[in-house]
Amino acid sequence: MKIYTKKGDQGTTSLFGGKEVKKNNIRLHAYGTVDELNSALGIALTHDVSKKGKIILEELQDQLFVLGADLATLPSKKTKIDRINENHVDQLEMWIDDLDRDLPPLTSFILPGGASAGANLHFSRTVCRRAERFTAELLDAGEANQYSLVYLNRLSDLLFVLARFENRHSGIGETQWISKK
Repeated sequence: MKIYTKKGDQGTTSLFGGKEVKKNNIRLHAYGTVDELNSALGIALTHDVSKKGKIILEELQDQLFVLGADLATLPSKKTKIDRINENHVDQLEMWIDDLDRDLPPLTSFILPGGASAGANLHFSRTVCRRAERFTAELLDAGEANQYSLVYLNRLSDLLFVLARFENRHSGIGETQWISKK
């Protein structure tokens, strides 16, 4: 099977279920950014991450495929694909609470950075926030599963906490942001 189909050469692509849309459609921005986030998490996994971080990141990559398929499918389309749901959100919250127990409380804003894994996770959080903005637009139009937005919101929180956790695991301190005023 060839990797290229030439079907998108005219600026369109097909969603799950066959509907053809323009490649600049907000739905493609949403699930394309989720794909970008998945790749960023793959890069984070190439760095020295903790055992706990590795388990979480590998599970997140799997969940992001579910989310991408969910966003690539019209909500009204009856299909056998998995959809992001409350259980996925609950899992993220459990991870956040577990990781946060091992961290000092925040007393100020911190600058993104630290060890390679931590810095990459801070970057991944910003990609997640972009996916969240595109998904919010889809949801406003009634074109997305409501849990997809909740999931992305909670995922960005998890990525922030995981970045802090991985920096601590690496022995790298956080840099507090101090206003110049």
